[in-house]
Amino acid sequence: MKRFYISGLLCSILFASCQEKVTQETAESEMEVKDEVIVYDEYSGTEPTTPEETEFYEPKVPVVNPTGQNGAPSDAIVLFDGSDLDNWISSIDSTAAKWHLNNDGSMTVKDKTGDIQTKQNFGDIQLHIEWKSPLPVQEEGQHRGNSGIFLNGMYEVQVLDQNDNPTYVNGQVASIYKQHVPLAMASVPTGDWNTYDIIYHAPEFNNEGGKTKSGDITVIHNGVLVQDHIELKGTTPYIGWPKNPAHGKGPLKLQDHGDDSRVSYRNIWVREL
Repeated sequence: MKRFYISGLLCSILFASCQEKVTQETAESEMEVKDEVIVYDEYSGTEPTTPEETEFYEPKVPVVNPTGQNGAPSDAIVLFDGSDLDNWISSIDSTAAKWHLNNDGSMTVKDKTGDIQTKQNFGDIQLHIEWKSPLPVQEEGQHRGNSGIFLNGMYEVQVLDQNDNPTYVNGQVASIYKQHVPLAMASVPTGDWNTYDIIYHAPEFNNEGGKTKSGDITVIHNGVLVQDHIELKGTTPYIGWPKNPAHGKGPLKLQDHGDDSRVSYRNIWVREL
C-alpha cells in the first residue's frame, strides 16, 4: 500500500513537471513572437561612410500652396465656400440640398429636411470642416446642437454642443459615435466656430466581402488632438454593434438630427490621400 502511494505521488510530480515544462515552452514561444524586432532591409549591409550615400533627390515632392483657393490648399477639393450648395444633394432622394444658405458664408441644417451628402465619393481623405452650435441654447443632452459628419457616408464623428451639457462620453462632441471616447473636450464657447481637421483611411475588403484591414481616423478639434489614429471597428449605429459591410468610396454626409438643432457649417474642403 505504501509502495503504491509513493508511485502515485511520483507520477503526480512527473506530470506536474511536464505540465510546467509545456507551460514554460509556450510562454517562451509567445515571448519570441512578442519580442520580434523590426528590420529595415534598406538600412542593412555595409553602413555608408559619407553623407551623400544617404541622400536622394527623387521622387520630386509636389508643391502645395496652403492657402491657394479661398483659404484652402491649392490641391484641395472645395466642397463648400459659402456661395452655393451645388456640391451637395439630399441623402433621402438625391435631389438638391434643402439646407439654409446664409449671408455669412455658412449653411445651416433645415430641420426635418434630412441629411445632405456630397455628389462626389471619396476614399482616404484629409478633411477640414468648421461648425458652430446655435444661440440661444436649446434643449439638453443629445438634443442640443446635435449633428454629425459621416465619412464614407457611414462612420460618424459627433458634432454636439457639449458646453455645460453632460451626456454619454462615447457620444459626446468629437467622439467616434458609440465607439471611441475623445482624448479631450476642446470646444469653443457656444455660438463660436469650431474646427475639425480629420485624417481618414478607409477600411479594405477582399473579393468575398470580408474586411482585411480596418479603417482609421485622426481628429484634431480646434488644434487639440482628440482622436489619435484610432481603429474603426465598423459602422457607428445608434442601436446595435458596429457592422462591416464591404464598400468602396462613399460620400461625405452631414446629419440633420431632426430636433431643430440648427447647427451651421462653413469652409469645407478635402484633400484626397
